[in-house]
Amino acid sequence: MPGHDGPAAALDLLARLVAFDTQSEKPNLDLIDFVAGYLEGLGVPSIRIPNEAGDKAALFATIGPAIDGGIVLSGHTDVVPVTDQAWTSDPFTLRVADGRAYGRGAVDMKGFCALVLAAVPEMLAADLRRPLHILLSYDEETTCLGVADTIARFGRDLPRPGAVIVGEPTELEVADAHKSIVTYHTTVHGHEAHSAKPGLGANAVMAAAELVAELNRIADAMIARGDASGRFDPPSTTVHVGTIQGGTARNIVPKLCTFHWEFRGLPDLDSAEIPALFAAATERVTRERLNRYGPYGRIETIEEVSVPGLAPEPGSEAERLALRVAGRNRTISVPYATEAGRFQVAGIPTVVCGPGSIDQAHQPDEFITLEALSAGGAFLRRLIAECARP
Repeated sequence: MPGHDGPAAALDLLARLVAFDTQSEKPNLDLIDFVAGYLEGLGVPSIRIPNEAGDKAALFATIGPAIDGGIVLSGHTDVVPVTDQAWTSDPFTLRVADGRAYGRGAVDMKGFCALVLAAVPEMLAADLRRPLHILLSYDEETTCLGVADTIARFGRDLPRPGAVIVGEPTELEVADAHKSIVTYHTTVHGHEAHSAKPGLGANAVMAAAELVAELNRIADAMIARGDASGRFDPPSTTVHVGTIQGGTARNIVPKLCTFHWEFRGLPDLDSAEIPALFAAATERVTRERLNRYGPYGRIETIEEVSVPGLAPEPGSEAERLALRVAGRNRTISVPYATEAGRFQVAGIPTVVCGPGSIDQAHQPDEFITLEALSAGGAFLRRLIAECARP
């Protein structure tokens, strides 16, 4: 079992966590078993919250009194893939060199998880009056749904927290806002015919092209609307088409065309606006383009992932606490989505604040600096002191 001597304990735990290959498409149960055993060795019980398939689980543990109003320290256990990345060492073996700890997930976000786990002995010794909860989730990198089942139990068979700190890397700045992300897969079903006789078919590619052009127009409208808060980069809701595939040969009216698209919305965006605009375009393109020669085709769009944004809540319990503990006097926004919005939708004040820089995340030779780990440990010690005050 790792030792409990501050920075060395955190590095030891980080090495253990990195060694578990928890790429998002793989189970995380071995890691969860390890953490549960670590906590049990310290006398801290934990609860596993499995997914429906049973191949992944979240873990929830409480240090301090089992009462409402505590602070959740939330981190995810899954990491992005390493496939086709040019790593200079094994991504699942922590390598410490030149003041950095290298490994997949080192900064995003097993570093934060390791710091929280290393701080448990200090939490236990502090005689907390306000509980600290540890929540380790899964599938953050794909759907951010790995916290949902745990959130649903708050106030029922789990204590309802008063605030959540999501430890994504912000260099310990306090982020109170990020965009939403909603992703879609659109399939245009046409009808094959000889290209010399287009009236006998329905051209799926040309219909899809018209829909992509409509998404360009929607994107331009969002850019023109801008960001009234002045806090985001880029300063607007964004709309993006990532892949498109269709057709079989130049001289065949294409039967099928598919494309993936997304929007990343500012916190004040009506989440129904862009889907409604696209649905209206779909109806028009189906009628005027795809089926101009007859009722041959149809268009279907499936929502794949919807992650809510995080909206500023000035003066919230989470904001005031995190600013005080981090020693900051202002909040920031971040350009990436997190699980924080899911907590906020459930009515729990939430901020994002963690050690390290997002610039190192998802990269080959991902790393967190030892300085960032030290700063993260100091942040947690100040938080523990806050929760131990009468």
